[in-house]
Amino acid sequence: MKIAVTYQDGDIFQHFGHTEFFKIYDIENTDIVKTEIVSTNGSGHGALAQFLHEHSVDTLICGGIGGGAQAALAQAGVELCAGASGNADQAVEQYLKGELVSTGANCDHHHEEGHNCGGHGDDHGCDHHGEGHNCGSHEEGHTCGEGCGSKSEVHEALTGRNVGKVCRTHYRGTFNDGTQFDSSYDRGEPLEFVCGAGQMIPGFDAAVADMVVGQVVDVHLMPEEAYGMPDPSAIFTLEIAQLPGSESLAVGQQAYLTGQSGQPFPVKVTAKDEKTITFDANHEMAGKELNFRIELVEVK
Repeated sequence: MKIAVTYQDGDIFQHFGHTEFFKIYDIENTDIVKTEIVSTNGSGHGALAQFLHEHSVDTLICGGIGGGAQAALAQAGVELCAGASGNADQAVEQYLKGELVSTGANCDHHHEEGHNCGGHGDDHGCDHHGEGHNCGSHEEGHTCGEGCGSKSEVHEALTGRNVGKVCRTHYRGTFNDGTQFDSSYDRGEPLEFVCGAGQMIPGFDAAVADMVVGQVVDVHLMPEEAYGMPDPSAIFTLEIAQLPGSESLAVGQQAYLTGQSGQPFPVKVTAKDEKTITFDANHEMAGKELNFRIELVEVK
C-alpha cells in the first residue's frame, strides 16, 4: 500500500492543485517501511491524479482540493482523505490508526472569481465573496511555512554537496530562552526534504547544504534566515457579513483563507466585534530568532 501526502516543510501543503511535492509512504500492514519525496515537475490539478496513479499510490492525504481533481482521483482509483493539516508524518500515522477522517474540504475551481474551500476541523465552510477571501476552520496549530508573509522570501542559490538531494535530518528547535518549539526526535522520525528546493526555511537549508552524514551542527538563525519579519500589511480586517462562516470564529482561533489565486493560507483571528473580524496572516514565528541542533541522518 502507498499513501501520498501533499508536502511542504514537513507539513501537509494545503492546496492539491498547486503542490510541488508529494511525500510517498510505503506501508506494510500498518507500518511505514519507506518514504520518499517526489517532485510533481509542474503538474497540476487533473494531471496530478495520473501522476499519483503512475506512482502506484492508493490513498492521498491533502488539505483543500477541487471537485474536478476529486473526480480525476476517483477515476484513477486513488482514495482521498481531504481536509487534513499539520505534520505529514503524524497525519499518516493517524490515518493508519483510523483516527484521520476526511472532511471533504473542497475547492471549487468553477466559482465566479475565486475558490470555495470547505472547512477543516470544525467545518466552518465559506463561499467566495467580494474581497476575494474564503474562510475555513483550521485545526489548532497551523501548518508551518505556509501563509502570507509566513516565510522569508530570500532563497539565495545554494552550493554544497547535498543541494538537490533528498536529505533526512533529525533536529531540535528552540527559542533563545531555551524553550523547545519542535523536535523530530520526539516524533521518532527524521524530517525528509530536498535540500535547496525551497521546502525549508533558508537558514535550515543552508546549514544542511554541505553537511556529511552523521555530522551534528548547532545553528542560530536570525528572522531573515527563518520566517522573516512580521508584515503589517498581512494584518487585515473584513466585514463578517462578507465572509460566511467567520461568525463562528473566536479570537485566538486559527483558520485559513483563500485568495483570488486559490491558494489557501493560514491566519489567526486577532480581534472581532459585531460587524468585523481581524486576521493576522503572519507566521507565528515571524520576527523570532531560532536555534536548531541538526543531525544529518541520510542523503539519498
